[in-house]
Amino acid sequence: MISRFPIPELSELPDDIRERIEEVSEKSGFVPNVFLVLARRPDEFRAFFSHHDALMEKDSGLSKAEREMIVVATSAVNDCQYCVVAHGAILRIRAKNPLLADQVAINFRKADITERQEAMLEFAIQVATNSGAISDADIEAVKDHGFTDEDIWDIGAIAAFFAQSNRLANLTSMRPNDEFYGMGR
Repeated sequence: MISRFPIPELSELPDDIRERIEEVSEKSGFVPNVFLVLARRPDEFRAFFSHHDALMEKDSGLSKAEREMIVVATSAVNDCQYCVVAHGAILRIRAKNPLLADQVAINFRKADITERQEAMLEFAIQVATNSGAISDADIEAVKDHGFTDEDIWDIGAIAAFFAQSNRLANLTSMRPNDEFYGMGR
């Protein structure tokens, strides 16, 4: 069982959603369960993946590996097994480092990352867990590590988006695909 909620049949889905799932399957060799779980609500599926792509696929002052570090670190503090496992696999591939995802998930402060990346993750964790306490001093601390206003917005937006994603994955009891565990190792 990949979710505590019913999963629609691919043949029942709107064409655009079915085509996106088929493209992902062709590219990766399997369908990540998040696509199947969220497909039960087509309008929300479209909004979710549109927002995901806007944050994770654009050109930015953050590398794609750094964006995945944010997802893994914040998902770990939010107890989201699906996102830690799935995005940990993507982080291993994007960073070309089979150890990094596990280090970041368990304790990013002891991971083999730069001081700049540690500051980025400290800030992302604050956004994900205690955003009401963010102060101008917190913003300045991230800027002191060379992040621009746009980078800081991206860090916060990724942390906030995945806080929502973590909660949906936990609500649905979304199971990570077995394929993710061996990727990038």
